[in-house]
Amino acid sequence: MSSITNLAPVVCVVGFHHARGPEIETWLGVEDGRDPAIENDWNFLPFMALSDGAHTTTEDFSYFTLRQQETPQLPATSLFGISCTRQLDARELLNRPKDVTRSTVQKSLVVIAGSPHSFGHLREKLSVVTRAWFDQRDFTDVEILKEFQDSLAASLQDADEDKDQYLGISLREFIHEFKHQTLVLFKCCLLQPKMLFFGSRCERLCMMQFALISLIPGLIRKLEDCAEPEMDSYERSVTKPTSLKTSERGSLLAYMGLPLQIFGKGSLFGPYTPLQQLDILADYGTKSYIVGSTNSLLLQQKDRYSDILVNLDESTITITSSSLRAALTLSAADRRWIDFLTQTIYQTWDDEYPSRPRTHGYLGSEEFIRLQFEEYLLALLAATKYHKYLFATPYHLRELSAFPDIEGDPSVDFNESWIDAWKKSDSFRLWDKLTDDHLFDIVEPRHPTAGGLSIDDINRRLTQQIQDLHLDDRLATSREALNKHLATGQKKVSSAFNSLWADIETLREAQRSRQQDARAARQTPSASFVNPLSPLAASLASPSTPGSDAGLLPSPSRFANFQSPEGTPSTPGARFDATSLRARAPDLSHAQAAVGAAGQKAGAYISSWGTWAKEQRKGWGRSRENLSIRADEGERPGKITSVETESEVARSAEKETARQRPKVVSPRKSKRGSRESVGGDGIGRLDA
Repeated sequence: MSSITNLAPVVCVVGFHHARGPEIETWLGVEDGRDPAIENDWNFLPFMALSDGAHTTTEDFSYFTLRQQETPQLPATSLFGISCTRQLDARELLNRPKDVTRSTVQKSLVVIAGSPHSFGHLREKLSVVTRAWFDQRDFTDVEILKEFQDSLAASLQDADEDKDQYLGISLREFIHEFKHQTLVLFKCCLLQPKMLFFGSRCERLCMMQFALISLIPGLIRKLEDCAEPEMDSYERSVTKPTSLKTSERGSLLAYMGLPLQIFGKGSLFGPYTPLQQLDILADYGTKSYIVGSTNSLLLQQKDRYSDILVNLDESTITITSSSLRAALTLSAADRRWIDFLTQTIYQTWDDEYPSRPRTHGYLGSEEFIRLQFEEYLLALLAATKYHKYLFATPYHLRELSAFPDIEGDPSVDFNESWIDAWKKSDSFRLWDKLTDDHLFDIVEPRHPTAGGLSIDDINRRLTQQIQDLHLDDRLATSREALNKHLATGQKKVSSAFNSLWADIETLREAQRSRQQDARAARQTPSASFVNPLSPLAASLASPSTPGSDAGLLPSPSRFANFQSPEGTPSTPGARFDATSLRARAPDLSHAQAAVGAAGQKAGAYISSWGTWAKEQRKGWGRSRENLSIRADEGERPGKITSVETESEVARSAEKETARQRPKVVSPRKSKRGSRESVGGDGIGRLDA
């Protein structure tokens, strides 16, 4: 059996059958009669090509890994697949097969290759071909697919094998979204835990994982053991480098033990992993993996299937393992380093073109970011070797070869808990076996931003936290809502003031009209109607007696010279016009006399009260003198021994004062028979 790795990439079509589910329909680029799915036991290939939730989008991509069985010529290795899924309304088909019973036809075009490093430009070609095939509206015509398969071999051979072609989402977008957590994820994958990525969009889910592992230099080309946990061909074939050319980057990276092999025995890499592979994840032999899923059922069982969960829909990272949480805590130097990188990304960020800096310069570019992570990783490896050297070399021998400019253990800046956890992993075991013990002689074992926590670090973190709050965006929304409410309130207040001013003007007009009517009425001669010969008028006009209130109205004789409206003299017996009499001013002389008499009565009454109070005070003074005299005669002070009690003395004084008080006689007393009597309490009363 020929190896697919040595041949041109193969193409297949996966369709969704209404009764059988996803299934492989056609193979292109293989010999007639061959079925690679059966030969390599790819039972899950249709489920990997058609991801969960792909029907909700117009176009979606899936990335997955497959195992190629061992052959007499080659050992078992990993293959990589990429699929483009689209759907079409069944009514638009030119030749609708009988087995198409659903309203939508969903198919996926799959390309399987031996390495994923060329999937970057392969993805664009796959999208164009799939769209053109669907535009034909006839899936029986696969001529365009055959031409596409023939062109794949030439395009991949023309690609520069020595040039790094990175796959995955832009690192600028990665850091812009996860900020300092980017370094947490990077150091986490080196520890080989069970990492689970979740997201509703399959392509973004896969690209995040490829971007993460691409931060390890050279790993994208050394993934031959990532398809299944049983594979370990890399460890059996790799050899320890014996020479170094510092002028060549590739030679330096190989001498430093890169790439770090995080996918070996017991490890798995599945950018998209369907639910049908959950048994592999839960298998005892599966120690670590980096997998992705679009099915939310895994979120309900995250404690079982993950040590760390990365939710791309919510941009959150959940560490379920307590030991892993302590190891992934960033040191002050780590936080300073990633904050500098994050700040650089933010300063050069462009919303329209997020994958390139706004300044179009090197600072903040993809190459700049990869170089920063490469420098960080080399310093980490050198510091780990120096840490091992310090513990393995006696102190008296250590001073002879140690660097004088290195103080203490430089691995502390990388978090000692992380160093201890990495020493327990298989990747460290393989790296330590393949590298020299004195790597710190090649690369300085010092953190790129070594040092303790400083004020600048605190200010930088506060600035970053304020940026994370997105106050500008929130205040912009609040400001817009506030301006809208202020405009509405201004309209309401203006309307209320206008209405109030209109009401005030209306009241002013009404008051002005009433004043004009009253002024016109005063200018018109009129009098109120009163019959001077009526009994009431006669009684009121009778001569007033002293003390009486008579004479308040004028006598009939006063109307003798009054002229009627017709101009004839009025007589005492005549009837006056009511309208003319209503406007005549009343005579207030009698009313003023009555008020003056009432004032005299009140003054006399108040004066009598004042006289009584003065006499009362004198009586109280005499009572105190009698008590003092009795005390001087030998009686005990403070006690009255006489038969006469204090109350009796007080009443006697009050009666004496009342007799001496002048009597006030009301002017109306003689007529109404009023009299004055003195009460038992000595206060004069007026009884009618």
